[in-house]
Amino acid sequence: MTANGKKTKAEPAPPTTLFLFGAHGDLVKRLLMPALYNLSRDGLLGDGLRIVGVDHNAISDADFAKKLEDFIRTEAAGKVRGNADNALDPKLWAQLAKGISYVEGDFLDDSTYADIGKKIADSGTGNAVFYLATAPRFFSEVVQRLGSAGLLTETDDSFRRVVIEKPFGSDLATAEALNASLLKVMSEKQIYRIDHYLGKETVQNILISRFSNVLFEAFWNNHYIDHVQITAAETVGVETRGNFFEKTGTLRDMVPNHLFQLLAMVAMEPPAAFGADAVRGEKAKVIGAVRPWSLEDARANSVRGQYTAGEIGGKALPGYREEANVAPDSSTETFVALKVMIDNWRWVGVPFYLRTGKR
Repeated sequence: MTANGKKTKAEPAPPTTLFLFGAHGDLVKRLLMPALYNLSRDGLLGDGLRIVGVDHNAISDADFAKKLEDFIRTEAAGKVRGNADNALDPKLWAQLAKGISYVEGDFLDDSTYADIGKKIADSGTGNAVFYLATAPRFFSEVVQRLGSAGLLTETDDSFRRVVIEKPFGSDLATAEALNASLLKVMSEKQIYRIDHYLGKETVQNILISRFSNVLFEAFWNNHYIDHVQITAAETVGVETRGNFFEKTGTLRDMVPNHLFQLLAMVAMEPPAAFGADAVRGEKAKVIGAVRPWSLEDARANSVRGQYTAGEIGGKALPGYREEANVAPDSSTETFVALKVMIDNWRWVGVPFYLRTGKR
């Protein structure tokens, strides 16, 4: 992005091996494979990309590639550009599929990482990205084993990166512990703490709309804005994620990451430059200006809820407590709304209402 908020043309990625830990999971199915296909369509993935699934399930390379293709055809309608009627571009998919393979192994077994090392050695390039699309309990374990196997060591000619999805810890203490664990085996520049909401085109357009139009700046403050509402409404329930959701809930699943990223992008000051450090710095200033509530105030300024059985489009759907792997008396929230106040010169007195829920 340029100084006036306009998008710049990205360069194609260098030859790289992308390892997808948790290759059979929901994240790979719904988000990563459609995104990779779109990047390939846009010419941003060169011929040197190799995709390696890593998971405990037994499957051949060919069957894994077919499964990824099926993910896109059946799970990603509307997420893949040019995917009218789920019709993939056969030449484009063939180009992507020829670099797909699979490593069967336990995330906690050192032999898995020996097999990963062989994949890198056979790739013809030392560049590797390890995408942890796993349950959070594996994050530190996987990274420590990557480090012990020497797979995070960079050279002058190759890079190694680790991508970690949310939730990054369940509270401040666990987030700090996870961060310290990562930094024992790699440097800060090797870590990508990713929030996939930031990849959504609508979200990316927030910065463009704000900073490419000088008219907005004069009115983007508490003199002209009464309040701000940020809503992330989902049409689906927890589906197959009952085990995960029972331990997490909507508040932890959505608010500290997705909604606070949106809050920061809406409320941040113009950065001195549109590089990662400058944008991150302005986001941090906004979040640092959020008023801390007392426990009593937090209760008064937040609402928790849970979806019940009903119909959508004439189809009967279960309530949250009737979902698989959910306790029949569960009090886990699937909806949350809260009021946030930002105590800085631009937003003092303007309430920000954040709300998100499933179904």
